[in-house]
Amino acid sequence: MSKQPPRLSFVASQHPRAQDALQRMTRQYGNVAPDEADLVIALGGDGFMLHTLHEHSHRQVPVFGMHLGDVGFLMNRFAEDDLLNRIEQAIHFDLNPLQMEVQDLQGQRHHGMAINEVALLRQTNQAAHIKIRVNGIERVERLVADGVLVATPAGSTAYNLSAHGPILPLGTEAVVLTPISPFRPRRWRGAVLPAAVHIEFEVLNPERRPVSATADYDEVRNVQSVLVRQHPDAQYRLLFDPEHSLDERILNEQFL
Repeated sequence: MSKQPPRLSFVASQHPRAQDALQRMTRQYGNVAPDEADLVIALGGDGFMLHTLHEHSHRQVPVFGMHLGDVGFLMNRFAEDDLLNRIEQAIHFDLNPLQMEVQDLQGQRHHGMAINEVALLRQTNQAAHIKIRVNGIERVERLVADGVLVATPAGSTAYNLSAHGPILPLGTEAVVLTPISPFRPRRWRGAVLPAAVHIEFEVLNPERRPVSATADYDEVRNVQSVLVRQHPDAQYRLLFDPEHSLDERILNEQFL
């Protein structure tokens, strides 16, 4: 008995090239609803990939991305032909997102999930003052900076890299804690911490120095405290062509 091909669901960003590719790929391979698919094919850039992973997190269906946007670090090259063979030969990576728990100044609690990073950022021209505890132990009494972020290995080449944080190879059981434009402490440039760590941020004088918190693209403003830890249940599976694997891209970034 021949093996049944996987049921594919094609989703695309609003980029004109992605929309055109969606029509062509649908004609060639068919297209089922994401909730009925064995595999989701995301057509676009990295931002759309993040959106797709979040949108379908309840099913944890594997995602194979093809680059048709502006940035494609998480994407494979686009090609119309031989897609089923590429999928069969693809290697997979399981990404564990971060969970953000926030309490705002009104005492309300908010939750978010981040594949790349959780970032705290000043909302005004006043520098943020933030206390940092790691596993319940105070490590930074007062960080004076534009903000601070916690990045996963997959996100270590994104905002974290632009903030001069270290790159983590995929599969590293660690996260990166990186200050953003720090003024005090003068010599502290961040830390690499075990993936199972709990990091607590307390915003000091939040009425005068308001701070927002974001998990990828979900934002909470006027925060009082933020807890970041690895999500205990969620996991995302990405598929990559062997010659364009994510761990090789992360390795290459360290020599640019």
